Amino acid sequence: MGILSGIRVLDCSIAMAGPFAAQRMGDMGADVIKVEPTTGEWQRHVSAGGARGNQINVSFLSLNRNKRSLAVDLKSAEGKALLLEMVKTADVFLQNYRPGVAQRLGVDYETLSKINPRLIYVSMSGYGEDGPYKNYPGQDLLLQAMSGAMMSSGSADQPPQPAGQYLVDAITAYTAFEGALAALFHRERTGEGQLVQINMLDAITTIQMQELSVFTVGGKPQTRSAEPHAHTYIRAPYGVYQTADGYISIAMASLKTLGALIEEPFFADLDDETDSWTHRDEIFACVRKRLVNRTSAEWLELFRAHDIWCGPVYGYADLVQDPQIQHNGTFVEYDHATEGRVKAPGFPIKFSKTPSTIERGAPVVGEHTREILAQAGRSPEEIEALIQAGVVRSA
Repeated sequence: MGILSGIRVLDCSIAMAGPFAAQRMGDMGADVIKVEPTTGEWQRHVSAGGARGNQINVSFLSLNRNKRSLAVDLKSAEGKALLLEMVKTADVFLQNYRPGVAQRLGVDYETLSKINPRLIYVSMSGYGEDGPYKNYPGQDLLLQAMSGAMMSSGSADQPPQPAGQYLVDAITAYTAFEGALAALFHRERTGEGQLVQINMLDAITTIQMQELSVFTVGGKPQTRSAEPHAHTYIRAPYGVYQTADGYISIAMASLKTLGALIEEPFFADLDDETDSWTHRDEIFACVRKRLVNRTSAEWLELFRAHDIWCGPVYGYADLVQDPQIQHNGTFVEYDHATEGRVKAPGFPIKFSKTPSTIERGAPVVGEHTREILAQAGRSPEEIEALIQAGVVRSA
């Protein structure tokens, strides 16, 4: 029994941020019902990285485990009535419709809270529910660019470099997950539900709490250096450096110690707290020139022996084989009915008494429609009639 066992979530979200947030709740034992169109959620038809899968593409598979699928046409009166009926017994309703769509569908907070005052209604958007940007597309790369984060690394003469992950989507997912749990905790104390609003712009902005405070409170400009420094607000050496056979990362080393190890006399008289800022480009260039003379393993062994903060630069092939990753059980494996053996990232939170588990893989479209509607009190004859009318779809 997971820690959220007994909590029912209606997941009406699409793409990554919403489904990822709902999956976290499912991993912890919540009964997550993925409410999707009879044609299937949008993400089913878009392959990330070209990975298609058998019946379920990898993108959808990765974001929708531990969920049951109810395929229903919410634009039909009967389909909408089915959803409203299910709201009565739901604990969390999660959606990331474009602003105004929930109202048009009649599934906005005001409507649903009248049906179920204990409902936690999580509404996710790109830029906010209102305001001048409310209708702009809330896409990860666009939000990364707007957030200022890209201007905190790299060299001044090169274009800003985005993260190699769907960073804003992931941060927004965790923010929504956190908000849902906090609201559930409030309900345990008071018995009342509430509206929880999350937007991607605020999520990626507030995660930069320290950097933005250095700018707004400390008055330090966000200035990229000539060399590809890894962060505008951290002293040199701080970044990724090429070695004889690959790359390593170095973070905030003592200049005197590092200088002795790489045989760079320039560092001997430098002060860590002052010169590491004023000579940032020169320090980076010197380290870069010296490190190409030995292998990554040689440098890492030498630096770690002298308490220089350093580490390898992995690709995914290296990551999945790393001894600490394997020790932690970071990845999980399970058998899926249509996709075979699945290996994927598992659970970042470990509970001693209520561990997260995988009860089911991502569902095919409408895989649980009959089961869910039967639990909602519909007879087999009524369910069959709804299927024949095209109101719902069953696998």
